Amino acid sequence: MFDKLEKIKERYDEISGLLSDPGVFSDNERFKALSKEQSSIEDIVEKYLVYKKKSTELEEAAEMVQLADDKEMQELAKEEEKQLTVEVEKLTEELKVLLIPKDPNDDKNAVLEIRAGTGGDEAALFGMDLLRMYTRFSEREGFKMDYLSSNYTEKGGVKEVVINISGKGVYGKLKFESGVHRVQRVPETESSGRIHTSAATVAVLPEAEDVDVVINPNELRIDVYRSSGNGGQSVNTTDSAVRITHVPTGLVVTCQDEKSQLKNKDKAMKILKTRLYDLAKQQRDSELSENRKSQVGSGDRSERIRTYNFPQGRVTDHRINLTLYKLDAFLDGDIHEVLEALIINAKQEALTSDE
Repeated sequence: MFDKLEKIKERYDEISGLLSDPGVFSDNERFKALSKEQSSIEDIVEKYLVYKKKSTELEEAAEMVQLADDKEMQELAKEEEKQLTVEVEKLTEELKVLLIPKDPNDDKNAVLEIRAGTGGDEAALFGMDLLRMYTRFSEREGFKMDYLSSNYTEKGGVKEVVINISGKGVYGKLKFESGVHRVQRVPETESSGRIHTSAATVAVLPEAEDVDVVINPNELRIDVYRSSGNGGQSVNTTDSAVRITHVPTGLVVTCQDEKSQLKNKDKAMKILKTRLYDLAKQQRDSELSENRKSQVGSGDRSERIRTYNFPQGRVTDHRINLTLYKLDAFLDGDIHEVLEALIINAKQEALTSDE
């Protein structure tokens, strides 16, 4: 581990030298690439330098314990040695976490998909609750939301909604939200007051960039048709809705939110690229996770990941056995505690699997 850290530090110093070279500075692309590389290892180098400093201080304190003639000085040295030992051990664990290979998708924007699951109208209304939760979370984080596709029920629920969320590290923060979200509550339409269980499915995909996915136009079937609203009522009098079928995979994407056929086509293509990128990612992850002890973060969307229990006011994440009794705040977008716990858990599992 420390050989690796030393090499990273040497690379950091090398980049620092290159960035001050006039030839590199004048080459905008190379300067940008080197700056990005240096930034990606800066936290590791800074932590490693602190570790080296504290390790030297620990060696000096241990030496003082052996050499001190004065009993009081020896006791002070022992206390310092004890404190520095704890600090060095903590820094060692932090360095292990920092050395875990970072998911290259973490810095990407994300495409959030919410679909009503089992439970009819109640599932769709819960889907709307989840949509509001992620909207409030995005507002708190300063993320921007752009609706790509949406389909609602007559009662104001979500059949399906697809949103592009952009900002710093969006995918890294939301990627563990993929899965089945279950709700337990008394529906407004339930006269007997019985608690119902229904569900909605959430998928969080890393946004595909043009360099990530190349689509052969000859492999696409594009249909245009007249968009319609709830109950089949016409929304437009022109054929502005677009359906794109990717023939090799069978993936179908539709978009009718915009009045312009061109805008609908652009949004549908963005969704298609993202789903194709995610499909390739799932195949890679499946190959890599054959020996995993846990499937947390595997992106398995059939897995029940969380329960929202209204009578008890609690939220339970089943993957990490974490229960919070603050359902109202959670549904208002205060989901940071669970997201951070999931990220920490994933890092701990990565450390365990590497041992």
